[in-house]
Amino acid sequence: MVPVSLIAWGVLDGLVLGLGLWSMLAALPALRRPRLEARLAPYLLDVSAAAREEVLRSARSGGSVLAALLGPAAASARASLLTWIGGEASVALRLRQAGSSRTVDGFRALQLSVTGAGAAAGLAVAGALTAVRPVALLAWVALAFVGGLAAFSACDLLLSRAARRRLARIGEEFPTVAELLALSLSAGEGSHDAIRRVARASSGELGLELRAVVADVSLGVPLADALQRMATALRIPRLSIFVDAVIGALERGAPLAEVLRAQAGDARSDRKRELLEVAGRKEVLMLVPLIFGLLPLTVLVAVFPGVFILRAGL
Repeated sequence: MVPVSLIAWGVLDGLVLGLGLWSMLAALPALRRPRLEARLAPYLLDVSAAAREEVLRSARSGGSVLAALLGPAAASARASLLTWIGGEASVALRLRQAGSSRTVDGFRALQLSVTGAGAAAGLAVAGALTAVRPVALLAWVALAFVGGLAAFSACDLLLSRAARRRLARIGEEFPTVAELLALSLSAGEGSHDAIRRVARASSGELGLELRAVVADVSLGVPLADALQRMATALRIPRLSIFVDAVIGALERGAPLAEVLRAQAGDARSDRKRELLEVAGRKEVLMLVPLIFGLLPLTVLVAVFPGVFILRAGL
């Protein structure tokens, strides 16, 4: 009977051999002439969305035989996987909120590579355990699955964490930016000029967003549409109220400086209330080192000299 460890090592060697052969085949050039659509697509990029998709697909596939053969099956498997893990909308939203330049496909590729690394780490742990005692094949599979799942989840959680932190920084910067906008408007500048000036002077995350708005306006997008697009992408309540006020002022010609000053004051009040709430939640945790650290040490310092003197009979 063949030992289980030898079977596991055989499976691992087969996987490595398969990956090597796949890499060699993927590096081979295509053995057929390109289709007419692929040949015409680079010349129709500015008038056809299908041509842009064709060029993008050709760039991703690299023109390899294996990509041409397995492309439809890979696309179907990718669609099924995205449906199972929640789709692309959530990832696209979090990438936008995190300020990442990575696309959804790029993030999924990174997540897939990290998952493979986690599975490999699980197999490495199983191999290390084999040196101590025999490990069943099911344990190999379980460790690889757990490692891959943990890496997959960690990648998703890190993206969510980056999005939350950036949104928090934008919320902290909003009162200052709103006051600067109110100051520029009070000086007689128009809404577009004030936003351009504040975006140029700001160095934070909200300044980057305003610079993107200014760039969109320079390309011909209406200011109201550019601001609404920013608010929809970030989904910050205070920023959405600010954008609605600016759009209302642009449509009605109403004075905006006082509204922005009031919003800045409300934002600072909300920030103070949030800090007080956080401090209230942390108050109980602050008692942990006091009760389990400082208090026992104080009792020990106070009691130990008396006990020592009593035992010494002094």
